[in-house]
Amino acid sequence: MDISTMIPQFGGAFMTFIAFVVALSVIVAIHEYGHYIVGRWSGIKAEVFSLGFGPVLFSRMDRHGTRWQLAALPFGGYVKFLGDSNAASGKDEDAIEAAQTDPARLRQTMHGAPLWARTATVAAGPVFNFALSILVFAAIMMTQGKPTDPITIGTLKPMPVTGVTLRPGDQLLSVAGVTMPDAEAPDAFETFSDALPHTALVEYGVLRDGTKQSAIGPHPLPPIVDQLAPQSAAYSIDMKPGDVITAIDGKAIASFDQLKQMVEGSNGRVLRLDVWRAGEMLEFALKPRAVDEIQSEGGFKTSWRIGIAGGWSFEPGTERLGPIEAVAGGAVQTATVIESSLSGLYYMITGAISSCNMSGPLGIAQVSGAMASQGTESFIWFIAVLSTAVGLLNLFPIPVLDGGHLAFYAFEAVTGRPPSDRALRILMTAGLTLVLGLMVFALTQDLFCP
Repeated sequence: MDISTMIPQFGGAFMTFIAFVVALSVIVAIHEYGHYIVGRWSGIKAEVFSLGFGPVLFSRMDRHGTRWQLAALPFGGYVKFLGDSNAASGKDEDAIEAAQTDPARLRQTMHGAPLWARTATVAAGPVFNFALSILVFAAIMMTQGKPTDPITIGTLKPMPVTGVTLRPGDQLLSVAGVTMPDAEAPDAFETFSDALPHTALVEYGVLRDGTKQSAIGPHPLPPIVDQLAPQSAAYSIDMKPGDVITAIDGKAIASFDQLKQMVEGSNGRVLRLDVWRAGEMLEFALKPRAVDEIQSEGGFKTSWRIGIAGGWSFEPGTERLGPIEAVAGGAVQTATVIESSLSGLYYMITGAISSCNMSGPLGIAQVSGAMASQGTESFIWFIAVLSTAVGLLNLFPIPVLDGGHLAFYAFEAVTGRPPSDRALRILMTAGLTLVLGLMVFALTQDLFCP
């Protein structure tokens, strides 16, 4: 075997691993810092803040008596509070018994602190994950800005057409006689798209230098690859953002709607694509995959997809998005991720959609690498999505997860006493078994799902 043929595969696997570790480390660090800082504010002493598990590579003690450390296995992290026996906040019986004679020291333990302090400390981890997501989404929205209204040509994307007279700065009034929808009314764009002709060149009505004029330009919604879905058919054959699909099985297409219709009508058979890439014509063959997609009215629908998202044939001009508007948008995006995650889980449990929609560690690692390969912004957006998912997962009422501890605290608030130590040990063991079982199941999905 020629070892040189293995280098690209090794490089891809290495970059996937690095991307996964970076994404996971950022999310875990924020999650555990939430526990740490709120615990400190609540009077609970943190003995260890660890990023990673296993042998310690680096550590230092801060002025608050907390040892900050970096460990060799970069697949998680933990905060060990005074009185904890392990990373899952199990009770150290000897330490708690020794602290009984010192009320001030007992108050500094997780198990001797007031209920409000323990609740706030545990809840802070998921809350910080959600806060990270909101801020990242908001920062990206502020960086991108929002399209001007009316929509204005910023720059024209490279397209396989000639005779274009459309210019940057043109304000769009109509396309092929169809009035441009309001930029603030996204629902109107579907009607607008349906009314457009399927031709490579169309006539635009524009406002240029204060006067209404006509211009020729490419179809506004061409079969262009704007984004690639990780682990999709298009991604697996190395299609790139900016590719323009000009024909399917020898039949010319000019709009994204045509591409969508032909893929959905393929019934999963192999399609041959003619693709224009930076002036060069390429040929690809791919097999659409069945994808379960959440619907706006609720539920899921299974459709054939190749894993590309389309876009405009131009970059629209943008205007600045204010911080308040951006944070509100970030909160909406975070809520959308939570809602779709819960819906997907519900429909998987009820058998309405395939459990192959669940990703385990290998699947998440592959997506990390794929998003990193599409640029820094895509990777950071993925970190925000994954941070929301991690925060949500930790709120599930499963012992050993934050949600399990919060369930114990709710029991204590109602009954006036915590669960017995014996009950806690049994529940924690059951919870750990359940979590490990779910991890194994998710891993099998990564290995055996198409």
